[in-house]
Amino acid sequence: MTSAPDEPIVRPAAHRWLWYALGGALPPRHSSWVLFDTTTRTWGLRHVARMLVQMAVPIALVMIFLPAPLGLRVAVCGGGIFLGLIYSLAYMPETTETRVMKAGYPAGTATAVRDRAGQQRDLRDSERRRAAAAKRAARYRERTGR
Repeated sequence: MTSAPDEPIVRPAAHRWLWYALGGALPPRHSSWVLFDTTTRTWGLRHVARMLVQMAVPIALVMIFLPAPLGLRVAVCGGGIFLGLIYSLAYMPETTETRVMKAGYPAGTATAVRDRAGQQRDLRDSERRRAAAAKRAARYRERTGR
């Protein structure tokens, strides 16, 4: 399945997003949103947000049921979040590709879309820098009379 450029991006409701954040698949009408979610400029931040949602339940259980002083419980939870964040960031591209595959896209789609968007950004930045350099050169020629 590939997303047509004119396919609407349908954001899931809160309960569906929670299921998606916990690793569940969304209905097919949300496929274009899943691709958007995993390829937009903020895809890394979105991934971290999903990771924190996944860790919320175990962290809450530790905070509530661990028979230890509050400082120790906070330290244990902080260490768990730190380790979870390290592993989550280490496997971020693979995890997002799995989400995109669950949405019906072929493997490698999210990476290809992000790479293409990065190349387009680089081209725009290059053109902007080239135009600025030409403008500076014209001002210099105007000032020096060359």
